[in-house]
Amino acid sequence: MSASQGLTPPVARPTGQATVLRAQAIAVAWQLLGDDVAPLGNGTGRPLARTVKLILEPLVIRPVQNPHLAGATLTEDAARELMARITAAGSDLAATAEWFGVLKKARRALGITEGNPQERYFQRCFELARTEGRPVSGIPATQAIADETVQEIAHADGESVLARVRAMLLDETVAAALNARLVAAWAGPVTTDAAPLDAARVNAALDACGMRDAASDFDALRTERAGTAAAAELAERGAARLLGLTEHETPPAPRLGFAASKRDLPWPFDRSVYERLFAALSGGAPADIGLDPEDVLTDEIARSAAPWQLATEHSRVVMLLGSEASHALEPTALLRPTNAHRLLRDRWDREAYVRRVRRLPAGATGVPENIESDIRTVRQGYLRRLWVRLHGRELREQATDAAELWDTLDGILRSVIMDQRHRLKTALGRDLEGAA
Repeated sequence: MSASQGLTPPVARPTGQATVLRAQAIAVAWQLLGDDVAPLGNGTGRPLARTVKLILEPLVIRPVQNPHLAGATLTEDAARELMARITAAGSDLAATAEWFGVLKKARRALGITEGNPQERYFQRCFELARTEGRPVSGIPATQAIADETVQEIAHADGESVLARVRAMLLDETVAAALNARLVAAWAGPVTTDAAPLDAARVNAALDACGMRDAASDFDALRTERAGTAAAAELAERGAARLLGLTEHETPPAPRLGFAASKRDLPWPFDRSVYERLFAALSGGAPADIGLDPEDVLTDEIARSAAPWQLATEHSRVVMLLGSEASHALEPTALLRPTNAHRLLRDRWDREAYVRRVRRLPAGATGVPENIESDIRTVRQGYLRRLWVRLHGRELREQATDAAELWDTLDGILRSVIMDQRHRLKTALGRDLEGAA
């Protein structure tokens, strides 16, 4: 199709060179994309004003880099080029439209009402279209991406806190003072007034999971500082590594750091101070928390030197109970006596891919090696994810109490399973049996 087909008649310039109205060239190109981009258009078949402003102009046409495409009128050659850029982006724009529908649905489910969805999501949807392709409905990964994206945008204040934290860490004077505080926090001897660990009380709290109120046993463990007492073992050579919390024989003192990547985060105890904050805040923090970057950094330094590298006894008790309950996930472990052990073991054993990996020797399962390894060492992955969950809740000042104990322990395993299923489907290109 030539650039002038379907366009208004060319406008005559004094030089005699024919021109085309830019808006009309955009409209014709848009019509060629068809119904796949309808969510980004209006009732007349043209792109919405925000579609032009937020997607087509900055991300597709890019007039700053292509000034010959910027004027209200274009030469016929420029009009053809503009239309070609839009039609070439057709698949990305169709995926953008689908992601917009997915994000709007996630927004409603999360009860978010602030801001205009088009203003907030159009550019992020285009980014998802380029990085993730078209969303696949009905799979947990799509929902997880949508929920994370919507929450990240809604909690943009968390990003600004993280930016201010990084700016402080890049200031040499401030970083030197913080590093001195970090060295001092790790230099002091670890002392505790916790009572000896009461194994019967631990079993009682786990036996209540999914059956009855665990408040009395949980509160007793918290009062006795059982989580703190259990953390003393982490100083023993190899103990924290056995739990999957560090790759070192003993947990090292963290660096301050100033950079992080979600795709390459170390194990929890091996993360720098900045990486710990990045993991928790890069999805945003609720605006009403009012986090102060200096307080965030000093609190994180103190937390890194605390038992379980967590600040509250609530969190430490949950780590104690999680470390005990997760023994049920070990392939050769004898089943422990509590209800939590039985429920976790039942959920894990229900998965067909788990049974296959356990039944066959390593390398003969048909499961990619890295996923097979994660299945065989699932307890470590479970405890890493539990620590991350508790750390994030501490930053958001959300204590995990007895009422949330079982939902937390069970939810972590569900999350592990969903992640492994998705990775297997991606690697093998087929559905897996089993349902959580």
